Amino acid sequence: MQDLGIVRSVDDLGRVVIPMELRRSLGIKVKDPISIHVDGDKIILAKPAGSCVICGTLDGGMIEFRGRLICDGCIGELRA
Repeated sequence: MQDLGIVRSVDDLGRVVIPMELRRSLGIKVKDPISIHVDGDKIILAKPAGSCVICGTLDGGMIEFRGRLICDGCIGELRA
């Protein structure tokens, strides 16, 4: 793992802000789902594989279009 030298404090509600530069470089947008894992004493945040690129859902059937996944719900809305 690479140490970026970034330190953030946990707020009163237990939240930690991921810096904008890091979100941009990883392609994390507002409302994107993030999976949380624990590995020993480490908390690992990751973009879950298999989420819809439009709404971010992990549920329902997914169709791959040009290398990206789109859920059945979004496909239905696009057809309407």
